[in-house]
Amino acid sequence: MKDLEHKVAIITGGAGSIGKTTARLFLEEGAHVLLVDLHEAELEAAVLELGSKNVAYCVADVTRAVDVKRYVAEALNLFGKIDIFFNNAGIEGLVMPIVDYPEAVFDQVMLVNVKGVWLGNKYTLPQMNEGGSIIMTSSVAGLLGFAHLGAYTASKHAVVGIMRTTALEAAPLKIRVNTVHPSPVNNRMMRSIEEGSSSGHGEEVKKQFEAAIPLKRYAEPIEIAQLLLFLASSKSQYITGATLVIDGGMCAQ
Repeated sequence: MKDLEHKVAIITGGAGSIGKTTARLFLEEGAHVLLVDLHEAELEAAVLELGSKNVAYCVADVTRAVDVKRYVAEALNLFGKIDIFFNNAGIEGLVMPIVDYPEAVFDQVMLVNVKGVWLGNKYTLPQMNEGGSIIMTSSVAGLLGFAHLGAYTASKHAVVGIMRTTALEAAPLKIRVNTVHPSPVNNRMMRSIEEGSSSGHGEEVKKQFEAAIPLKRYAEPIEIAQLLLFLASSKSQYITGATLVIDGGMCAQ
């Protein structure tokens, strides 16, 4: 039997690299998947690329309660239940010292990465099946400090606090709640951070990041997805309230 046979998963940030790669793996393991993201064209392209009758999408802004309620209702309407919630949507903001950081950008990062995650748990948890799994995307920046990424780092630390609180509140329902903490991943977000660190010298910045990782490379989206599959499945049924680090050794230093 497949690991997620007959399970239903919601994935926010579903059109991004980690969201889409995770959706593909979940589908291969028997799940029905609802992708949630801001832009319909990107969601349509993701669904077409995934090529499965068991995937659908919902256009939603994770920072608006009415939209969050709508994607939860859509999952229930399409698939009848919710077993897995991958609370993944997030933005990187700018790469800039705190003293120069625009307040408006800070507010937007916190709105998406903190309020969006909080709203997702608030409205999804009451509709989830007993024994389900909530997985929230943090980062190594949710455990360490990173110069010039003050807003992103603050937001990813906040995700840990939301996770730990939700894990305690969800435990009576046997719903597990955990965070994943990737090191840099080979995707669009890191291209943005590299370029933001030194305009026109992104490849040099990438080499510097890689040199700071004991395994000397970025993670690939599929490697993150494989950890998510484990956390979504019954194989992790005694893991809750945990910070799962997948970082090539960064946090060991």
